[in-house]
Amino acid sequence: DWPFFADRHRALAVDLTEFAAGAFADLEAMGEPADDAQLDARCRTILARLAEAGFLRHAVPASCGGASERLDVRSLCLLREGLARHDALADFVFAMQGLGSGAITLFGTDEQKARWLPGVARGEKIAAFALSEENAGSDVAAMTTRARRDGNEYVIDGEKLWISNGGIADFYVVFARTDPAARGAKGISAFIVDAETAGLEVAERIPVIAPHPLARLRFSGVRVPAANRLGEEGQGFRIAMATLDVFRSTVGAAALGMARRAFMEARDRARAREMFGAPMADLPLVQAMLAEMALMIDRSALLVYRAAWTKDMGAERVTREAAMAKLEATESAQAVIDRAVQIFGGLGVRRGTIVERLYREVRALRIYEGASEVQRLVIARSLLRANRETE
Repeated sequence: DWPFFADRHRALAVDLTEFAAGAFADLEAMGEPADDAQLDARCRTILARLAEAGFLRHAVPASCGGASERLDVRSLCLLREGLARHDALADFVFAMQGLGSGAITLFGTDEQKARWLPGVARGEKIAAFALSEENAGSDVAAMTTRARRDGNEYVIDGEKLWISNGGIADFYVVFARTDPAARGAKGISAFIVDAETAGLEVAERIPVIAPHPLARLRFSGVRVPAANRLGEEGQGFRIAMATLDVFRSTVGAAALGMARRAFMEARDRARAREMFGAPMADLPLVQAMLAEMALMIDRSALLVYRAAWTKDMGAERVTREAAMAKLEATESAQAVIDRAVQIFGGLGVRRGTIVERLYREVRALRIYEGASEVQRLVIARSLLRANRETE
């Protein structure tokens, strides 16, 4: 109950906790999806339940059926933390609705918002954010996908890789180079591309250690109306970074939720298991591990919600704060979950146990939306730039 929150945030957290405690129990009892078809069906089921409960309304602005006048980052973080604590796939489904449509919320015209966002809030349209390429993940400037102007249309050619919701999305926000002569991050533009557009195909579904719908997308002469361009030509990099600036803190929130669940499981296990004639929790080494886990969780929470609060208070950019939040929360969550597995012992590596599942699910969070190494560079450059400005 920290000062970062208003009463509406506290009420939202309570509502989410009550909802998530039972909303996905039947899906969890089924075990992990056996194939892409089962995975896609589960994602759609989760989406429908989130929409029915009204939580998807937090992914879009009030003008399009959303819960707030503009995106409220604290609400997004609270929802991701709560969902990830109960079901990582539910967190993924919610997060991709926000990230996939976020660029439209932030930079779309009134017509673009009215066309795409109400369906996102109702769970009728699945959104996706298509930025990464095989050799252009964290290094967005290395992007090779091209979009050339042809009258009132753009023609897109290239490939995108590691695209979340690839194969089940109804539309993609796609970033492509519109000025081949421009160097680095310049000359990139953003487009809204309907999934049914001719020439767009799912070239490959990508299996990962924790099941999520990821894909390689191929664009072969994909024609997109010029009216589907977001912002002006050449603003794509700015649009991508501003969108990530909002949602990067929420990645830290998801990691925080996983860490909290792992801590609760480890604490309960330590209390219940007998070792050497007494509860494991009586062992000083175990107590020290639990103390370290609690410290990492609170440290992460403070950074995550500081970044979210700062953005909600009107800061134009929170690049450094968001990078700190994501870096600390994801790295700490990995460490917390690792300690939880250690406390569980052999049971901790048994397939299907909660801590084993968390161990697999948390790993990707240290990579996507900017790997930990990139976050360190972002933080350092921000600090050095600020130092030069004050000299």
